[in-house]
Amino acid sequence: MMNRVEPALLHELTGMLQAGGIADAALEAKWICEDMPDAAAARETARRRAKHEPLQYLLGSWEFYGLRIAVGQGVLIPRADTETLVEAALDRLKQTASPRIADLCTGSGCIALALKSQRPDADVTGIEKSADAMKFAEKNRTALSLDIRLLSGDVLQAETAASFTELDCIVSNPPYLTAGDMAHLQQEVTFEPAAALDGGADGLHFYRGITRLWRDSLKPGGLLAFEIGFTQGAAAAEIMRQNGYEHVEVLRDLNGNDRVVLGYRR
Repeated sequence: MMNRVEPALLHELTGMLQAGGIADAALEAKWICEDMPDAAAARETARRRAKHEPLQYLLGSWEFYGLRIAVGQGVLIPRADTETLVEAALDRLKQTASPRIADLCTGSGCIALALKSQRPDADVTGIEKSADAMKFAEKNRTALSLDIRLLSGDVLQAETAASFTELDCIVSNPPYLTAGDMAHLQQEVTFEPAAALDGGADGLHFYRGITRLWRDSLKPGGLLAFEIGFTQGAAAAEIMRQNGYEHVEVLRDLNGNDRVVLGYRR
């Protein structure tokens, strides 16, 4: 990290980012200066950012729920919206001692690690299919010294679900973009792994599969909580009701958009 950021360098980088069409050019230039070891590295990072490589990948980490999460090519970037899912699970597990939690499609491990950071008594397992993403989850677990289990597996395979029983809670931020969404991605998002984004034609493929396959992995009264796209609340809630969940709710994020659907195994 540079000991002192020269105003001239900050101005130069801001101009580079503005020329590339980066909306928050001045703020991102400041972050780049603060994160890079010297001016040459800062200029190279700004050059790549001006071509719309994700800033989070270029910096190598991003904050999520107060934790510094390592990210890079091959893993989904943590979003602030996903903190709504963490908050919902923590709130509803307040009265559950030593809860057993599974985080499906764990990616960088950010949700599992955030939950463990707030509930040290919890038994938390993150399940992920992508070997590239799993490397980041393992790196984050080690760097943060949080004792979660990580399991390589496909959450849409019945045998994966059958290996879990008596869970108090399942959380998941699954791929949920529709085919239409995938065809019109923001340029930065095209750098992220398609497998972590693509939820099938209507974006609901993973909700249907997880809700059905993992029902018996929950205790009676166990909580299932998903992150959803802001247009998917009604459809995801109906999928849960059709599969035997009750007290189904749709929660909004800080921007007022539908962001979480949750319910309890009957």
